[in-house]
Amino acid sequence: MSSKVAIVCITKNGINISKRIKEKIPSASIYAQSKHKDSSDGIIWFEKNTKIMIEEIFKEYESIICIFSLGAVIRLISNLLKDKKTDPAVIVIDDKANFVISALSGHLGGANSLTKSIADILNSTPVITTAADVNETIAVDLLGSEFKWRIENFENVTKISAYMVNEEKIGVYQDTGETKWWNKELPKNVSIVKDIDELRSDDFKAGLIISDKVITDPLLVNKSVIYRPKSLVVGLGFHWDTTQKEIEDGILKVLKENGLSFLSIRNLSTINRGKSPASLGSFSDKHGIPLEFYDKEKLDKIMVPNPSDVVKKYEGTSSVSEASSILSSGGELIVTKQKFPPNLTVAVSRINYSKVDI
Repeated sequence: MSSKVAIVCITKNGINISKRIKEKIPSASIYAQSKHKDSSDGIIWFEKNTKIMIEEIFKEYESIICIFSLGAVIRLISNLLKDKKTDPAVIVIDDKANFVISALSGHLGGANSLTKSIADILNSTPVITTAADVNETIAVDLLGSEFKWRIENFENVTKISAYMVNEEKIGVYQDTGETKWWNKELPKNVSIVKDIDELRSDDFKAGLIISDKVITDPLLVNKSVIYRPKSLVVGLGFHWDTTQKEIEDGILKVLKENGLSFLSIRNLSTINRGKSPASLGSFSDKHGIPLEFYDKEKLDKIMVPNPSDVVKKYEGTSSVSEASSILSSGGELIVTKQKFPPNLTVAVSRINYSKVDI
């Protein structure tokens, strides 16, 4: 559930409902019209026009719960809408809390999930109208979201979501990533394929591809949604003066030469020196890719294909990039140490999901 939740109410009943919600979601902020001001703690009383207040809240919060009519909410937010990837979740509750309505950003914004949670709190009826949910089929834009999968070609989502709810035949190809992304029987129009080339067939209207490998076939790219699991760990060996550009260029070159997606990097791994170059942290921050550090004693216990006496002399372990990526991933080294003299080495391992999913 989103930690940035605003509740907006304009009646006394709305204030009471908002208090019930806040008991279960303490981090939520309550905004209420000042004409109803009482001695209640934890309420932000506003005097400005509700439309102006909503505009400010819309920019600041991830989820907005409006306790007034759906029609009023539509009029208030209509000129604020941008796209489903950035708009906040908007929930509407009537003044008697009979219904909790998912009004905006049901999937990506989490409005549907929040609607169900709020309905449970208030003992109300949840109202969810997104087609994938009412048809109890796969929500194409949410597949793998709990595992932080990324969609590479989001422009195909709407088209293939329509195929899904209209029960057109869809194939799913997966070669890496978590396998428990659907915990019940697959919809009757969805089939698992073992070979990605099967998706090229006219038998399949569309495909869902779950892979960390670059897809270049125009036919497959056009008819599929491509999901990028966080399946790769990039191990790095570096010097104190290694620059951010050297790190970025090296990683991109290795991934390109090996047909691997940048979006599938789960984390970077390297040796723990107590302090690392600022360039490493800058690269991590720029791309939102976490860093993992390992002590030399742990790294030196990992069997690698390319141990180095020179590295052993200076680092106290015969491998940094290969050993750290293997150790971090718990899987298989798929790109051995690539050298970028004099300042960088890069290696890539893939997570073993047969272990992860057990």
